[in-house]
Amino acid sequence: MASSPRSPQPQAPAQDELEISRQSRILAALSKKVIDLDELRMLAAQGVPDGAGVRSTVWKLLLSYLPNDRALWEQELAKKRSQYEAFKEEFLSNTVGGNSVIRGPEGHSGGNAEHVQNGSLDRSEIAQDEHPLSIGKTKEWNQFVENSEMIEQVDRDVKRTHPDMHFFCGDSSFAKSNQESLKNILIIFAKLNAGIRYVQGMNEILAPLFFVFRNDPDYKNANFAEADSFFCFVELLSGLRDNFCQKLDNSAVGIQGTLSKLMQLLRKYDGELQHHLEIRTEVNPQFYAFRWITLLLTQEFNFADTIHIWDTLLSDPDGPQETLLRICCAMLILVRKRLLAGDFTSNLKLLQSYPPTNIGHLLYVANKLQ
Repeated sequence: MASSPRSPQPQAPAQDELEISRQSRILAALSKKVIDLDELRMLAAQGVPDGAGVRSTVWKLLLSYLPNDRALWEQELAKKRSQYEAFKEEFLSNTVGGNSVIRGPEGHSGGNAEHVQNGSLDRSEIAQDEHPLSIGKTKEWNQFVENSEMIEQVDRDVKRTHPDMHFFCGDSSFAKSNQESLKNILIIFAKLNAGIRYVQGMNEILAPLFFVFRNDPDYKNANFAEADSFFCFVELLSGLRDNFCQKLDNSAVGIQGTLSKLMQLLRKYDGELQHHLEIRTEVNPQFYAFRWITLLLTQEFNFADTIHIWDTLLSDPDGPQETLLRICCAMLILVRKRLLAGDFTSNLKLLQSYPPTNIGHLLYVANKLQ
């Protein structure tokens, strides 16, 4: 059994000095005409200082939404934001009974599937005159019903997103505007990605992106948070989509395969703990780690800590999956004493309601599991 990594003894400079140092290094990295993404990933993995006001820009670079050549930023942003407005016009402007109806470009039926770039799948067009309530339009009617159910589910989930935060919930026009943006993004994503559509919990993955972009100190960027969040959401899910595809659940690339990888990682670094959890107490990882993995840990920690964890997740050049598994494994190792002393009931309760922890220490331990 590989030994469990231990945290270093505190002998670093004062926290505020570390913040200033990391902030100056990130600002220097972002000031270059052509940004070194490897350097930026290394710096961001250690955490983006909140005071720098650059997390929005850093995340957009890490998710390949912004090119590393600063001279191309304005042109690329204008192009993507214009494309998103076209998506809104196509998918959200025509409604029946308050629900959006899929339309093809300019309301015409081309008969051919049109491929839309940026993570979407092919979609079928429905002519404007093919009203979903028309007699004999079985396919279109079924599609209308599916869309109506999807939109209702999105609406319910968005209203439940971080109810403790005024940014997302409440009666203020600001909160309602933010909810509307989340709904727009998720509906457009679902209609562009018929193979996955909308899966409950996607709202929780979208929330950190939208929060960070909407709070960009540059008000021009903040005003386009909806469009920017959409494309970054598509990019983020492109590396995680197999976890949301029900047909792949029991395959090597589906969520069950991912859970198996987590247990293999735990067995490598703490075989005793893995055996106690899976064999002795029969705590299946699906009972707790399913949510950890599919929702990218957004439900296990407070929102501020989640943002810091995401700095590290998004810094992985191969996508967040492997880093996510290391963090999940570290979460188990950090509570190993309680788990080894516990039975099925106490262990399940502990892992389904993970205790508050030092995020810096957690990420340190996770980094050692390589």
